[in-house]
Amino acid sequence: MPRRTATMLASTLILIALLCAGVFIKVPYSEMSPGPTVNTLGDHDGEPVLQISGHKTYPTTGHLNMTTVRVTSADYNMNLVEAVYGWLAHDNKVVPHDTLYPDGKTEQQSTQENAEEFSQSQESAKVAALKELGVPVKSWVIVSTVVKDSPAEGRLHAGDVIKSVDGTAVKAPDDVAKLVTKHKPGEKVVFTVVPAKEQATAEKAGKTATATTDVTITTAKSSDSGASRAIVGISAGTDHTFPFSIDIKLADVGGPSAGLMFALGIVDKLTPGNLTGGKFVAGTGTIDDNGTVGPIGGIELKTIGAREKGAQYFLTPKDNCAAAAKDTPQGLTLVKVNTIDDAMNALKDISSGKTADLPKCTAKG
Repeated sequence: MPRRTATMLASTLILIALLCAGVFIKVPYSEMSPGPTVNTLGDHDGEPVLQISGHKTYPTTGHLNMTTVRVTSADYNMNLVEAVYGWLAHDNKVVPHDTLYPDGKTEQQSTQENAEEFSQSQESAKVAALKELGVPVKSWVIVSTVVKDSPAEGRLHAGDVIKSVDGTAVKAPDDVAKLVTKHKPGEKVVFTVVPAKEQATAEKAGKTATATTDVTITTAKSSDSGASRAIVGISAGTDHTFPFSIDIKLADVGGPSAGLMFALGIVDKLTPGNLTGGKFVAGTGTIDDNGTVGPIGGIELKTIGAREKGAQYFLTPKDNCAAAAKDTPQGLTLVKVNTIDDAMNALKDISSGKTADLPKCTAKG
């Protein structure tokens, strides 16, 4: 056999062997890629994404698309070949597995956490939208979750309304932790609550629950390394009563990053005219009850997915601007927003064609 042929054959065999080995070598990485993008003003799976009843709504045109990222599952074992391909592919991103699933989080745990964040983002979007329109919303602090095997287990329940702690009125979720941590581990703390069942009954009847119960709990020491603060084992959140029905119908989506686009969609539905002027606007960002927009993960992939679907403008959280601007898809304008007011002003400029006035993202933010 000629030497050149033998060398080529040997090289081919070595390459095949390396590829085979790469298929069987597992690496601790996961992959992210652009996911679906859905118009909050339109339909999804045959029904409107935003369903509002009990209040006048108005026709809308254009797009206010929320964007998503696909990720490999927690139990997916990526091989070396897939990791290398993902690193080289422009539309994919390979990240350490622990980035997406920290502390050995299972697929079920991750799905549950994402579902809870998605639900909370919907509530905050409704509140932010109605506040933007000057519509009053009743709010109160509740027990959001109770940690298993904690002092609060069996004593407090998810949905209980927290009126006060040690006689001090609670006005925000952060107040609860501040009041509990005034104690030392082993001391007693008194929660005055409206039980979740009584609250639910009152809401169905359109009334305000007034009967309260005092619950005394002995605090424990935090399990955080080096910490000696007192805890009872709950997380506090906020619940609301809305003056009319707003339902967000979107299955198989998780996480908090659609909050901004949901809020804008609600505002558009409840006001005459069109926020977008018929333009294709996409975006992302968490939102809190006060309308502040927060950063999200996978911004580069979301801009790619949005542009592939036809988006012309992308509402980008301020803290994501620098990363997004490093590789902006051609034909997509990144618009910097920090609040729902920023987004509303940007949409006004987009609708009127005054795009030169838009606050655009740059590599510096």
